[in-house]
Amino acid sequence: MRAKTAVAGSRTRSLVVDRPGHHRLVTAPTSPPGPGEALVRVVAAGICGSDREVHDGTRPAAYVRYPVVPGHEWAGTVEDVGAGVPAALTGRKVVAEGFRNCRICDRCRAGDTSLCTAGYDETGFTRPGAFADTLIVPARLLHPLADDADLRAAALLEPSAVAASAALMAGAVPGERIAVVGAGTLGLLAVQFLAASTPAELVVIDPRRARAEQALPLGATQVRTPEEADGPPGGFDLVVETAGAPDTAAVATQLARRGGRVVLVGLPAPGARGIDPIHLAMSQITVYSVFGAPSAAWTHAVRAFTTGLLDPAPLITHEFPLERYAEAIALVGGGDPAVGKVLLRPSG
Repeated sequence: MRAKTAVAGSRTRSLVVDRPGHHRLVTAPTSPPGPGEALVRVVAAGICGSDREVHDGTRPAAYVRYPVVPGHEWAGTVEDVGAGVPAALTGRKVVAEGFRNCRICDRCRAGDTSLCTAGYDETGFTRPGAFADTLIVPARLLHPLADDADLRAAALLEPSAVAASAALMAGAVPGERIAVVGAGTLGLLAVQFLAASTPAELVVIDPRRARAEQALPLGATQVRTPEEADGPPGGFDLVVETAGAPDTAAVATQLARRGGRVVLVGLPAPGARGIDPIHLAMSQITVYSVFGAPSAAWTHAVRAFTTGLLDPAPLITHEFPLERYAEAIALVGGGDPAVGKVLLRPSG
């Protein structure tokens, strides 16, 4: 028989979105972790545009399952573990991959765990997420952090892993001219990874100049508005697009030099302007795309965070308790350049 643990008799608050536009805060007994699982006390959870889509009902139906507890960007402390999980994990600060990959399909075996062919399944969208006091996840998805890790900043390791995936895919080498389109969370995180490659130039392009200027202390060498970036096409060896605006994918390909590389990270809404295939062919531009983050990108992001190469903390501008979810979600996607990463703090 499994011994009683510290969670026995405790209760967990969860923010449930029953359907678009309707949420409630519920309290229920804390469930113990099952075999192979870990129970994590959530310290901080980030809110991103995808969470706003879940709230508003604009996320594609195949990528959300109502009712749902959102929250895929988070950090916390392991409070209990199930059978088959090392007891030494208890008390560790952790983050975890969101994709519930199968580990046996061809894509998983090739390392592309975010492209698992078993079907889309992700914490915070199809499984209960971190807008709650506690969260249960497969222990195999955990990434332990240093004992002195700042869990507020670590809550941004999920988007950091996406940015890391883009940086690894881009293969930046020293001395290249690089442009990052978009100065949102992904763009500012990507700047930190790309700056580590010692580029000759690292330009951030965003219509919100005040927002773009936040990239300068993070490693950018220059900021421009889209109007200032207009001119003869080409010039950058590498362009990383993070904005997901209707025309930014097409703009990114125009910014790349002949033979250059483009990495598309932002997810535009349906109806976005397409990329000119003639321009791609004639300029011999290589285009990559990023969906989520495979395990290798998570490892890279956690290592960069642990060594101090990556510092997401300056991106955080607002923090709210779980009870003020409505105020928090209203700030996300509103276009205010003073609003950066918004956190929920379930456990204070």
